[in-house]
Amino acid sequence: MVREFERYGLPQYRKLTGILQFLAAAGLLVGFWFPLIGAVAAGGLALQMLVGFGVRLKIRDPFLLCIPAFAYLLISAWLCVQFFR
Repeated sequence: MVREFERYGLPQYRKLTGILQFLAAAGLLVGFWFPLIGAVAAGGLALQMLVGFGVRLKIRDPFLLCIPAFAYLLISAWLCVQFFR
């Protein structure tokens, strides 16, 4: 991941990204008991994946390398909506 973040031109955000992803994962688990927290966590992950997808497009990654970020964006957005139901 160190090399990947350097390739993106964003090495200073690597640790912050990891911490935010860890907190969001914990928030998804807590969301089983407190749906609002789960919705916020899923929304945060969706936002992170949207930015990640945008970065991959900006650095002109091949389409196949962009698919995982887009797929996780869709999954996180779906989870966000499901927590509100």
